[in-house]
Amino acid sequence: MQQFIQISPPDKTTPGYRFALFNLGFRPFFLLASAFAAISIAAWMWSYLRFTLPPLFYVSASQWHAHEMLYGFAFAVIAGFLLTAVKNWTGRQTLQGPALAALVACWTGARAVMLIAPDLVMLAAILDLSFNLWLMLAIARPVIQVKQWRQLGVLAKVAVLTLGNAAFYAQALGWSMSGARASLWIGLLLNVSLILVISRRILPGFIERGVQEKVTLKNMAWLDRLLMLSLVVLLLNILTVDSAMVNMVSGLTTGTANSLRLLRWHTPGLWRVPLLWSFYSGLWLITAGFFLYALSFMPSGVSLILAIHCWAIGGIGVITLAMMARVSLGHTGRNIHTPPASVFWIFALVIAATLSRVFLPLLWPETYRLSVMLAAACWIAAFTWFCIAYWPMLSKPRADGMPG
Repeated sequence: MQQFIQISPPDKTTPGYRFALFNLGFRPFFLLASAFAAISIAAWMWSYLRFTLPPLFYVSASQWHAHEMLYGFAFAVIAGFLLTAVKNWTGRQTLQGPALAALVACWTGARAVMLIAPDLVMLAAILDLSFNLWLMLAIARPVIQVKQWRQLGVLAKVAVLTLGNAAFYAQALGWSMSGARASLWIGLLLNVSLILVISRRILPGFIERGVQEKVTLKNMAWLDRLLMLSLVVLLLNILTVDSAMVNMVSGLTTGTANSLRLLRWHTPGLWRVPLLWSFYSGLWLITAGFFLYALSFMPSGVSLILAIHCWAIGGIGVITLAMMARVSLGHTGRNIHTPPASVFWIFALVIAATLSRVFLPLLWPETYRLSVMLAAACWIAAFTWFCIAYWPMLSKPRADGMPG
């Protein structure tokens, strides 16, 4: 089975450093993405409770919030993951040291401007798109050098995300009337697509090696193709004619296809391993998001915002935490089978945030405002706790004394 990322011994010729935050891409981006996830939601709740958050002139406050979560938080996690994975795929060193610090500075500067002084949106656009383009170059160069053309599909998704980010800034600068809508749907569904592609490559192997019982899990090519095709149809429909019928059918098809795939991957032993049940639960929440999306187009259907937050909190939030927790352990020389005890509660908090934000108002609509505040509190607590628990291993040299 082809693996997306392999925890392998690093090149011993690479020098180590006492302060290791910029030794490899996952370190700064995982840490800062998690810190920003908490800070950004705190700022959004400040606005939600009718305090002050400077609005952008051409985009709404909710569009600002969605952009910062999809192109700020989630894109940073993607950057950290790919800069680390590409080094393993190709055997070529990706950005480290001052070059990595400069890339991080572009991302951090864009987030600071959008948070503190969004009226300087041109500066944010320059910094953010510089980060996107530099990241694309940094991961494309080693892939092309070793001619690993099979990785171009992942690189293409990063390129489309970059175009989506540019579309948002086009509207924020007053150059477009609908760029933000297209940008946010691209950001949401491309992030979900990346998760589904990555999970197909890695989760069966993770489960086989992580449970006590002996299991062999296989993918079905036709099911994987159906899943990706229905996702492509859904996104293209949303960006063009936006047919309610196509949206409903695509949502049902994608949800059903992913359900079948997850049932094939299930084994009871995964519920005893936090790094497995978190990932697996996040994929089921993504699946629930597709069914809720389809229901939103039916008569007397559910609110579309519930489907969006099921994808965003339950899918992107839960799975990015699970992936960051596992990759950080493996690439700092620690045992991936003995994570910190706190990860159980970190994962549980984000799942609780999903249940509060999505399913509580679905069952009791009168609790909507309370559900938003509870979800925000659980989200902020989870990502803050992750930062505290993982700061030592992300900022210090590998536990085994090797570089990386």
